[in-house]
Amino acid sequence: MTDAQWSMLETLLPEPAWLTGNGGRPESHCRRTMIDALFYLVDNGCKWRALPADFPPWTAVYAFFTRWVRNGWLRILHERLRTRIRRLAGRDPEPTWAAIDSQSVKAAATVGRTERGFDGGKRVNGRKRHLIVESTGLLLHVLATPANAHDTKPAMPLLEALHHNHPGVTTVYADTAYLGALIGFAADTCDIDLHVVLTERTPTGGYTIPWRRWVVERTLAWITTCRRCARDYERDPFHHEAMVISAMALHMTRRLDKPTTRWA
Repeated sequence: MTDAQWSMLETLLPEPAWLTGNGGRPESHCRRTMIDALFYLVDNGCKWRALPADFPPWTAVYAFFTRWVRNGWLRILHERLRTRIRRLAGRDPEPTWAAIDSQSVKAAATVGRTERGFDGGKRVNGRKRHLIVESTGLLLHVLATPANAHDTKPAMPLLEALHHNHPGVTTVYADTAYLGALIGFAADTCDIDLHVVLTERTPTGGYTIPWRRWVVERTLAWITTCRRCARDYERDPFHHEAMVISAMALHMTRRLDKPTTRWA
């Protein structure tokens, strides 16, 4: 991170327990260096043991990562970054509509047999990540499942989490993979209007994707630019979700450092 990025990010970090009087000992390594190491691993896709010697030992960085995932601090940082971006763009901190989609990615040999599956439609053996994003493409929720899971089944806990954490979202846009009983479940259980947007045909015989569905496709492209997320290497699906959250945190940190009209 640059100095400008760190000065902005430092104000959004959760306070450590030893500074709030909740016990614990001071952290052994600088937080900026630890977050830099995590962002480096997510962006470059290297192994934990292959972290450059400029960073703290990989065991310390991995312990830092797992501790932040377990305590929910990584998700808290991600939500604060999203709120900051929405406010700078002149939007309400809480979104009013969202889009949902999934993406299948190949799994490495480190992913166990019980945590992977084969997606017959995409011809991918690995995992599938299911995303809900807000109107500008920023991540709201992510869930990792085996690739053979149908999109409608993981969408149910995702919509329930969306209703619980973001009750202002009343409309969710999706593609035709979410047709069926899920529409009634979203309306009855989550008070959400799940609107399936069909692909539009052009006079020349092609097709166009409506922009409300395209926002989530763009988010998937942002995530895939981080090499650690272009392929799944995580034994634990929760760690894969954390890698996706880290990739979006890195994206938002870079965006806040360059608040141009393009992002707005």
